Amino acid sequence: MKKPAVLVTFDSMKDANCGYFSFGKGLGDALIQQNKGKFKLKFYLFKQTQYLFNGLVDIIYLSKLDRLFFRKKNEFEVVHLSDQTCRLRPSKVNAKKIMTIHDMNKVHLKFSRPHRIKVYLKKLGKLISQCDKVVCISQFVANDVKHYFPEAEDKINVIYNGADKLIANDNHQPAFKPTGKFLFTIGLLSVQKGFHLLPAILKDNDFELVICGRETPHKERIIEEAQKYNCLTRVHITGPISDDDKAWYYKNCSAFLFPSVAEGFGLPVIEAMHFGKPAFLSKFTSLPEVGGDAAYYFDSFEPESMQKVFYNGMKDFEERNRNQEMILQAEKFSWERAANQYLNLYEETLKK
Repeated sequence: MKKPAVLVTFDSMKDANCGYFSFGKGLGDALIQQNKGKFKLKFYLFKQTQYLFNGLVDIIYLSKLDRLFFRKKNEFEVVHLSDQTCRLRPSKVNAKKIMTIHDMNKVHLKFSRPHRIKVYLKKLGKLISQCDKVVCISQFVANDVKHYFPEAEDKINVIYNGADKLIANDNHQPAFKPTGKFLFTIGLLSVQKGFHLLPAILKDNDFELVICGRETPHKERIIEEAQKYNCLTRVHITGPISDDDKAWYYKNCSAFLFPSVAEGFGLPVIEAMHFGKPAFLSKFTSLPEVGGDAAYYFDSFEPESMQKVFYNGMKDFEERNRNQEMILQAEKFSWERAANQYLNLYEETLKK
């Protein structure tokens, strides 16, 4: 019996410093592992992608001409567009189509202009209408899709991302090593991540703060806040880091901070919790789904409120020795589980 052919697009993995790279690598590896001969898998990638799945799967390399005519449009029974940017348009393939939507952050950002939101929604709505199934990576994202595209409700499935369980190399030292106890966060230095809110937490304590991720002009706002709270020498912005650096920071930090207001999932939260670290999160978007009852939440971004949540949370974490609770929360999310849910969805979609 011929195996159904499935194409999964991972063309957003081109940038190794973005969340889509981590998503693609984690899900792609797990799909290969969990497929067990059920489907004939192929992945769609840029030639310049740094990770090519160790030669364990056939790869189709993206061509600029694919937007006009995809030469392999009739070769697949299922095409999974693994994010909503999809350079390979759904209309260019003759197959059952599934699209993963990671977030609808644009509609939540205060600085998004109304006419740009309108254009964005029109484009996303067209893509959704051309797909047989839509996967959202959290219930929060699913609720957004239902709100703006109620006609798509019957197409929607929620499949949570997994998270790599990073292993800290005992012999590794990061390029920047704090001299004392420190707090850690990681992500694009954009206003919606809320890193400019964190220097206030350093008031009346001796913690350092390490912020890692691709820098943007918003870095200046973070520095201004550090100056305001007289803690500039304790705030360290490193730029992008390696996985070994990241694992070292997770292992050695006193707590992980993530006050984001625009998050489809929140992968770093799970990575930190794998190390048993207390996680202090925004109560907004998908983060309460990820952190569950184990995390601590900022109900307000007023400095005094954040300071109080942090102080009380650290005290609670130490007194109740909650390391294992954090680890158990993180273990609810795995790429193996996600891959099996996607493989089941491929099978279900073929039957309709």
